[in-house]
Amino acid sequence: MSPMTHTRASVAETRLGRALAWATRNGPSALAEAAVNIALPYLLFTLIKPSVGSVGGLMAGAAPPLGWTLFQLTRHRRIDVLSLLVLGGIAASLIAFFGGGGARFLQLREQLVIALIGVVFLTSAAIGKPLISQLARARTRRRSTEEARALEALQSSPIVRRAMMVMTLAWGVGLVAEAALTVVLVFTLTIPQYLLASPILGYGSIGGLTAWTFWYARRRIVAARAAISASAR
Repeated sequence: MSPMTHTRASVAETRLGRALAWATRNGPSALAEAAVNIALPYLLFTLIKPSVGSVGGLMAGAAPPLGWTLFQLTRHRRIDVLSLLVLGGIAASLIAFFGGGGARFLQLREQLVIALIGVVFLTSAAIGKPLISQLARARTRRRSTEEARALEALQSSPIVRRAMMVMTLAWGVGLVAEAALTVVLVFTLTIPQYLLASPILGYGSIGGLTAWTFWYARRRIVAARAAISASAR
């Protein structure tokens, strides 16, 4: 085995080990979240719809996800930009639920929350204050003072500033696109089918954006540090 092949094999083994460690550490909570956000809403809608109708079934099915989100916020006891966005989404969803209208109208107003958050990302980029930068600061402050200081030291780098803008635009476009695609599902699927497909689409889009964000941010931070080191010589 050549040295290059051996290195690639070692990298692959390391990544596989990290993936397995993540699955072991987060698997139970991921399954619980899937049960609360996918299985329970579908089950409650199916059981309750015959007696209270589609709107009542949708409202009942929305209770577990809302309760889960509030539980997670209370459990971690943190209020930052991301938490405020989540709470804003919950408030908007509750307003939609109790605002009246038919089942399809209710489903459409739920997607308005996602679209509005996407617009917030795009607006923050348009005014030159990318929201991803604020979210990154909040995340590093929760983790450690050292990480927060390291991020602040990189904020003056043009590479990092551009990366924050690119990531903010990606999240804004991604969330608006998700909302638009979900609206298509509202008009093409039955409500039970929608209750299964919509959260899968949501997890897929958020998961994809999150994975890309970490990958892209890591590469840009490495590039920024290399540029700073080169300029200091």
